Amino acid sequence: MQSVSAIERRTMAKVYLRLLPFCFVLYFICYLDRVNIGFAALTMNKELGLSSYVFGLGAGAFFWGYFILEVPSNLILEKVGARRWIGRIMISWGLVSGAFVFTRGPISFIVLRFSLGLAEAGFFPGMILYFTYWFPPLHRARIVAGFMAAIPVSIGLGAPVSTGFLELDGVLGLAGWRWLFLGEAIPAVVFGVICFFYLTDRPAKASWLAADEKAWLESEMQKEKRTLAQHRSFSVLQTLVNWRVLALAAIHFGQAGVSVGLAVFVAQIIKGLGLTNMQTGFTTVIPYAAGTIGMLIWGHYSDKYNERRWNLTASCSVMALGCILAGVLGTSMWSIVGLSMITVGLYASNAHLFPLPAVFLTGPALATGIAWVNSVGILGGSVSPPIVGWLKDYTGNFTGGLYALAGFGVLAAIVSAVGVRETPAPKRVPEAVAAAAG
Repeated sequence: MQSVSAIERRTMAKVYLRLLPFCFVLYFICYLDRVNIGFAALTMNKELGLSSYVFGLGAGAFFWGYFILEVPSNLILEKVGARRWIGRIMISWGLVSGAFVFTRGPISFIVLRFSLGLAEAGFFPGMILYFTYWFPPLHRARIVAGFMAAIPVSIGLGAPVSTGFLELDGVLGLAGWRWLFLGEAIPAVVFGVICFFYLTDRPAKASWLAADEKAWLESEMQKEKRTLAQHRSFSVLQTLVNWRVLALAAIHFGQAGVSVGLAVFVAQIIKGLGLTNMQTGFTTVIPYAAGTIGMLIWGHYSDKYNERRWNLTASCSVMALGCILAGVLGTSMWSIVGLSMITVGLYASNAHLFPLPAVFLTGPALATGIAWVNSVGILGGSVSPPIVGWLKDYTGNFTGGLYALAGFGVLAAIVSAVGVRETPAPKRVPEAVAAAAG
């Protein structure tokens, strides 16, 4: 009889290969459409008359809409399945993202950013929820790390692409930043349609798994549900006020404050080193490449030792220290080291954080918990850009803004250390023992 570990390797290899590359591409497109305003700002702000504060306010408006629809969106996904709901979300945000080509001033800019948040709401927590249908607990930090590697990759690889679009300035009478929004919106609509045909809602419907592989995976997921059912179960409303959920939301508030504050201003920070637009695009690759590598390594380490709390605390601390270092080094090229520390700590901390709701929640409560952590937490992304923008207008540089972002990182580190309590996942059965039992 085949050992459990052998069928696990065979099954999970298929699941990873089927889902991770495709979902990675979806999140790459998602984040590119979310943060491309940072590169558009290199020429757009002057044309539209946007101050750094107004630009930051518009960047943060995205998360107002995001907050409103996060929880309802995840509850709908739980009922109708990811195939239809994720596809719908992508088509919606692609259409809104393309509409930025019609931006005429501060008001239309802010309205479209708010609308983009409404359209995209539910995508990220929906994907995290989707992974809980397919990946047992011992695989979740790795899958979240692999999925979220799309964030630094989208900014790193998207940077030269976005600044390349700026070089189309004047083609067919359109400004380069308008070409940027139009060109980067199309993939969202295309892949939204593909989702309807490619994604599989649950393991039971996976024609690409053998019968014994489906049986093993479904058994593992049911085992997790039974384990959680032995502890107290939560209703949707109880989940919204659960202290463990709120602690995770506070951590994500700090993470999102750093993430969004950096993403929308990083192009301007790096250009302030005396670089051209194209040089800015290629230099931006450096910290985000470091963030990608750091997240994948740290996520694997977290899964290997099945420890989240102190890995989360450490990564948030690295994120905060990177902000301080980048601020201290100012306009020196060495500030890239500080920016790289930020991305390593930031994206690794995401890999440690998002497996945690599934440790104590299941069913609709899990759908609600993941969405609530993300929606409350992501409000940090609505707060930090205006703060950084105002400090830039007031002081003439980004040093104060980077110190402010360090404060968000310190908040995340402190709450991680004192507010996270995780229930250890079941230990993996050694292969020799499993074989002997067989």
